Amino acid sequence: MASRVEAVEGWRTVKLWIVAVGRPGRLLADAIAEYERRAQRYWSIEVVEVREEKAGKGRTPEQVKAAEAKRLQPVPAGVEIVALTRKGEAWSSTRLARYLEALAVQGRAGAAFLIGGAWGLAEDLLARASHRLSLSSLTLPHELARLVLAEQLYRAGTILRGEPYHKATD
Repeated sequence: MASRVEAVEGWRTVKLWIVAVGRPGRLLADAIAEYERRAQRYWSIEVVEVREEKAGKGRTPEQVKAAEAKRLQPVPAGVEIVALTRKGEAWSSTRLARYLEALAVQGRAGAAFLIGGAWGLAEDLLARASHRLSLSSLTLPHELARLVLAEQLYRAGTILRGEPYHKATD
């Protein structure tokens, strides 16, 4: 019988996209880059950064989100959209790992994790999402959400490989 690791050795064939509004600033850029690099040990990851829409000049949050949503569209057909939103479902690290494992086992095209700007994601993007994922019930700046996501993708890989990084028993 094949071991669990051998059974899902196709993980790296699962393509993940991190599609984020804005570029990380100096404070978090190195940490984000480090965890995205670590996560690439386990997953094929493409990061797409789109320009943040400027607010002000009488523009409503909905107008800002709509403009950013147009830029967040480059997700290939067949890829599941996972919208990061404070109002989403909270997953454990193990649940995220099992979700990514299922993508590989089922031969799915992959998943695109969408991170909105200061006002979040537009309703049409949320409606198209296969999953709405909350990283916290707290409101996180989009840079911090990207850091947490990158670390969790790395953690998911270590969970599936049985590596000692993850200490929780969830």
